[in-house]
Amino acid sequence: MTTQRITDDLERLLALLPDPVRDALRPPERRDQLLEVVLDLGRVPEARYPGQAVALGEVALTRDDLDAMVARLGCFGADNRAGIERTLHRISAIRNRRGDVVGLTCRVGRAVFGTVALVRDLLDGGQSLLLMGRPGVGKTTALREIARVLADDLQRRVVVIDTSNEIAGDGDIPHPAIGRARRMQVARPEHQHQVMIEAVENHMPEVIVIDEIGTELEAQAARTIAERGVMLVATAHGNALANLIKNPTLSDLVGGIQSVTLGDDEARRRRSQKTVLERAAEPTFPVAVEMHSRQRWAVHTDVASTVDQLLRGLPPRIQERELAADGAVRLVDPPDERRPRLLAQPGLQSRPALAAVPMPPPAEPPLPDPEEEVDPASDDLQVLCCGITPQLVDESTRRHGWPVQVVEDLSDADVVLSIRQGLGRQPSLRRQARELKVPILVIKADTLPQVERALERLLSRREGMDQEEPGPVSGDGQDDELAGLEECRLAVEQVVMPQGRPVELLPRSERVRRMQADLVERYRLRSDVFGQAEQCRLRVFPP
Repeated sequence: MTTQRITDDLERLLALLPDPVRDALRPPERRDQLLEVVLDLGRVPEARYPGQAVALGEVALTRDDLDAMVARLGCFGADNRAGIERTLHRISAIRNRRGDVVGLTCRVGRAVFGTVALVRDLLDGGQSLLLMGRPGVGKTTALREIARVLADDLQRRVVVIDTSNEIAGDGDIPHPAIGRARRMQVARPEHQHQVMIEAVENHMPEVIVIDEIGTELEAQAARTIAERGVMLVATAHGNALANLIKNPTLSDLVGGIQSVTLGDDEARRRRSQKTVLERAAEPTFPVAVEMHSRQRWAVHTDVASTVDQLLRGLPPRIQERELAADGAVRLVDPPDERRPRLLAQPGLQSRPALAAVPMPPPAEPPLPDPEEEVDPASDDLQVLCCGITPQLVDESTRRHGWPVQVVEDLSDADVVLSIRQGLGRQPSLRRQARELKVPILVIKADTLPQVERALERLLSRREGMDQEEPGPVSGDGQDDELAGLEECRLAVEQVVMPQGRPVELLPRSERVRRMQADLVERYRLRSDVFGQAEQCRLRVFPP
């Protein structure tokens, strides 16, 4: 565990400010969490903090105040930025049409030691790492600390491409925050891509650190460097990986996007149009990090897989990491990625699984809302949750006093309670449930009313209170017909025709089976009925 240590040399920045502004920032509480000081001609100076801005006094800034500060700063670069030697502070200018400075943004630069703990394990692998996030979230601060750890702790040859002297500070001597890493300055921002290539050709780096990749030439230079076997650590414009995919200038960082025409069978299997977008190449950065806040980052450990899922409209798997106050790193899984919780109790009669249509993962055909008979000899109904928040089951049980218990072992479960998308994310769970003959009850949404309704019906079946016609699938007549036909259509279009495999549908009433058979004939396929009594079901054969 690594606790954070912050150094900011704030006094050197305050010494440049006009006297009234410096006096307003004298109290310690005014300096804590200070992000930047904004000085605009004819306006009251302003101090900005995370989530708020505070006026500094009541007197507007004059031309003399601005000119005096510019004189103390020295020359601005081609990017209208200046700095204070041997510090990390950055002063950016706003000019009028004549080139006169009419505003200054004084960004406080801090060296924060300890933030790298969130991705420390990723640095050992040697894979290129891309950092994304909104302005002010700490991308450059993290980049600076990563450069130090790679150079000092991991003994790598690190070269920092410092376009605006924001990473290693102003002046010819780099700030100690980057450790033993070497720094190459860039004369003009538009030459950054040339300096990136020069660093590889002249200085034999193992790692190159770059801040703010923003042009197509820089993205191409990054790919060239990565293909030469050099590890890249960089930041890019964009809050999330999805933003880069939509950005034609920077999409090459995550593999690039191209339009592909699918064959008829493949389009039917994907249930998509024939022309789709796909990743064009391997990503320049195999690992990416979305910085949601200074203490909470989302890590994409496989950018290629994430991009493929986003292009197909599927939710990507993201690893949420949080830095605690004591420096410990904790994994915070999103609700839909949590490991399935199981609800069950031993001693119940074995039953066939309801999810009978075999579908290739991760796509899962929507299933109707089945209801399973429960053995009345058992005391508590034990349920395993798949994609459903276990707290909803506990809350329903407490509110109604139902004999229901949540379990975490499929072998103990009486029934698996799942949402429609849950089984697609856990294909192994469905396979194991089928082997153990544990029924699966699918509901439409992970909400309290849906969970209560499902538990009430299960308990009613178990206690013999439900007077409707028994069967593994129930519901109103119209709902049952629509669910049966939709199940049949999905089975034909996604399994039978594209894969040439027979599929057994769920048990249905005789009326619904006839409707399913008619639908199968329209596809010019053959079907037959198997099973007895309540287990009668239709089997669809390939052509």
